Amino acid sequence: MPFKPADIPKCPKCDKSVYAAEERVAGGKKWHKHCFKCGMCGKFLDSTNCSEHDNELYCKMCHGRKYGPKGYGFGGGAGSLTMDTGKQFGNTESASQKHLIFDTTVIKAKDGEGCPRCGGVVYNAEQMLARGKAWHKTCYKCNECNKRLDSTNTCEGPDSEIYCKTCYGRNFGPKGYGFGKGAGALQSDSTLNGSYDGARAVLRPDTKCILAPEGQGCPRCGGVVYEAEKMLAKDRVFHKGCFNCHDCHRPLDSVLACDAPDKDVYCKACYGKRFGPKGFGYGNAIVAPDAFNGYEDFSNRPTLIIDTTSIMAKDGEGCPRCKGVVFEAEKILAKGQNWHKRCFSCSKCHRPLDSISACDAPDREIYCKACYAKDFGPKGFGFGHTPTLVSVTGDIDHLHLSMPTGVAPKGEGCPRCNAVVYAAEQMVCRNRLWHKCCFNCADCHRTLDAQNLCDAPDLEIYCTPCYRKKFGTHGFGYGMGAGTLLSFQ
Repeated sequence: MPFKPADIPKCPKCDKSVYAAEERVAGGKKWHKHCFKCGMCGKFLDSTNCSEHDNELYCKMCHGRKYGPKGYGFGGGAGSLTMDTGKQFGNTESASQKHLIFDTTVIKAKDGEGCPRCGGVVYNAEQMLARGKAWHKTCYKCNECNKRLDSTNTCEGPDSEIYCKTCYGRNFGPKGYGFGKGAGALQSDSTLNGSYDGARAVLRPDTKCILAPEGQGCPRCGGVVYEAEKMLAKDRVFHKGCFNCHDCHRPLDSVLACDAPDKDVYCKACYGKRFGPKGFGYGNAIVAPDAFNGYEDFSNRPTLIIDTTSIMAKDGEGCPRCKGVVFEAEKILAKGQNWHKRCFSCSKCHRPLDSISACDAPDREIYCKACYAKDFGPKGFGFGHTPTLVSVTGDIDHLHLSMPTGVAPKGEGCPRCNAVVYAAEQMVCRNRLWHKCCFNCADCHRTLDAQNLCDAPDLEIYCTPCYRKKFGTHGFGYGMGAGTLLSFQ
């Protein structure tokens, strides 16, 4: 029996035998290892980046340039444009690009069942939904500018067509100041597509067509107000379209609306012009006259000046300054007493106060911090605007005005002056209470605190240097530094 050698596959590139030790497989054929490279750029390939076409190998980049689709969106990235037809590589198959454009009118659908734009049958793979109908993906674009649409920028028009937001606003949106491309812009293009004038009327319904019983409908137009368009103001119900300023017709909401005495609604600016206080400081840093042309003069309304003494309170229960009744809406607390908001001012300079700037004085009045310091604060060097000297009257007795004059029971008051010590001024030392102004060194009268305080055997308090002089050890080595000599007796 004659010997028959085994069939050895040939390499498509060099047409030589390929053995197992050097073979590479692609496209059902075996290649030499050194032949397994791109036929255009010569790049060596592997199983992840090789593409085979007509017994020739290509990298993915060169295969796309020679045989891939051409046109907008098929370049190096989405949105780029390539017009490379591959002619420099001998590619003459430009006719193969026809598969990118589908003829959707080949198969006509029944009336009302196909694509609303071309009338063809719409299959699930290319279906886009709008207005309850199925559209081809290629037909799903703006009817006016042909911009591609998706679910986020599609607007359904009254003419059963679809538009982008810009074209829809131009054809069917409201016109006039503030309705352009941005707030404050002017859009007055009312002549485009004049056949849609009737369709625009749907956007502004006639709220007077169904009148409500007297006193129950919209105060502005008198029509019935339904839940979907209800706007509330001062226990009255407005249409959303009627809820605007009476003077400038600016649309309002719950933040901008102001209920006026004439039972209408205004924006804040118009309300201030008509009903707000007049005079210097009540305009925009200008002087507002008593009345504007065409407006009623409300400057003499009694509600602008509130008389807090019109309702007098019982003794000890009302405002300490005007003795009137203090209601919850105007109550301010100070020193356990209720004050009117307009009465809560400095007794001397009449500056309005709050809980931070108010100071309770021994005369049961309230002062600002500056006036309180002038009348009741300590005087002398170091007590003004540091380190200046304040001597308002020159009377040293002012240093003790804030000190209580009542004598405490024996052993309960301040150890130095024997007066009563209240919680606001107490300093604690050795289980005894001292006044803040008495809490100083018994020798040099230096003000003390927890860092430099020394309790002495004579039940007094001293600063550290004075305590050492009086009660410290004396002799060589106990002076201010090692090696010095203190000989105090």
